[in-house]
Amino acid sequence: MTGPAASSARRAFPWLVVVGILVAALSLRGPMIAPTPVLRDIQDDLGIGAASAGLLTTVPVLMFALLTPVAALVIRRAGAELALLLTLVGVMLGTLVRAIPGFGWMLAGSLVIGAAITVGNVVVPVIIRRDVPPTQVSAVTAAYVAMLNAGSLLTALATAPLAGVLGWPLALLAWIVVTVSGILLWAVHLRRARGADAGYSGEPWAGAANRTQGRASDIETLTGPLPVPGGRRSGILRRPIVWLLAFTFACQAAIYYGLTTWLPTILGDELGVDRTTAGTLASVFQGVAIAGAFVVPLLARRFAPIVPALVICACWLALTVGMLVAPAQFILWASLGAIAHAGGFVVIFSTLVAVARSDAEAAGMSAFVQGAGYTVAALAAPVMGALHEVNDGWTGALVLLLVLSIAYGVLMLAAMSRLPSGRAS
Repeated sequence: MTGPAASSARRAFPWLVVVGILVAALSLRGPMIAPTPVLRDIQDDLGIGAASAGLLTTVPVLMFALLTPVAALVIRRAGAELALLLTLVGVMLGTLVRAIPGFGWMLAGSLVIGAAITVGNVVVPVIIRRDVPPTQVSAVTAAYVAMLNAGSLLTALATAPLAGVLGWPLALLAWIVVTVSGILLWAVHLRRARGADAGYSGEPWAGAANRTQGRASDIETLTGPLPVPGGRRSGILRRPIVWLLAFTFACQAAIYYGLTTWLPTILGDELGVDRTTAGTLASVFQGVAIAGAFVVPLLARRFAPIVPALVICACWLALTVGMLVAPAQFILWASLGAIAHAGGFVVIFSTLVAVARSDAEAAGMSAFVQGAGYTVAALAAPVMGALHEVNDGWTGALVLLLVLSIAYGVLMLAAMSRLPSGRAS
């Protein structure tokens, strides 16, 4: 079944698509975050340093940067539904490999998880834009981003208590249950959709382009990191704003992944709390982001684009300064930081949409900005771990985050300055 019949077949059960997307989202960030509440135990049991332990969250981020073109090829060859099913199978296999004793196996499992999630990062927005009615795309996309943060929240909250009962290796393995649930849902959907043409044309955003033809792109659908392969780079790289956005995204991703990796350990050391309490406190950084994803779209409806940008810059600065001077007030700083990391994606990518002169240019800009950003972000956790070991404390690492937040503000405002009323230069 192809063409209109295939589209009708997919629309016949969109609820299954939406439920499958939301359940899959729980496995697209949570497995990366799971080791962070028990990093100290992993270090002690495996006899590794802080910089090496940081690689457990760095490797998946590096895969985001390196494998987006490969992910696009997988989607073209397999089709969207099968690609997402393969994503979840890959996360499951990576989780199993990570449970094998030994740091090398843990690192290999993290690599597999990151490679699999890269495919999911690309294909989920494809499915949303293709199968969800246009009037519901914004709501479903925001719900997807919220579920990404919910997966991070769940693992941040529960891994340490599970480790107290089962030990940290089994605590990390326990999250495979969530991934298996997603596999079962997508296996059912794939079976029902097999008679319909999956219809992936090789142009990930063709469905969105068709839906938005004749009107401006809907920036409210850009509520998370949405890698878009394609687009010619030769002209793109001659535009200063592309470099500004790439450096801005690099600062944001480095702060987020660096702090996410070490936050439970920092709180345990700075506040003198046990690992369960530290994990619970650290979960605020993920939990508030569930609502934080909706803050910038609300501001954007009422104010000029510079206003949400200033809010995000101020939130990053408050987080990093607060962690340095008053870590005991962490709940406040983490709440502001959650708004920053959830809303910052919206600001960066809405700016990208505004300055792109064509769909192809937007695709190329997005791929370059995120590829460069994730490459830098992959360095954050090991560098923070190394600074901790050198200084025997977290001050140096937190100063690094403060410098990054200042750079973020300067770069963001420089990029926004290229958004005059009307058309960006």
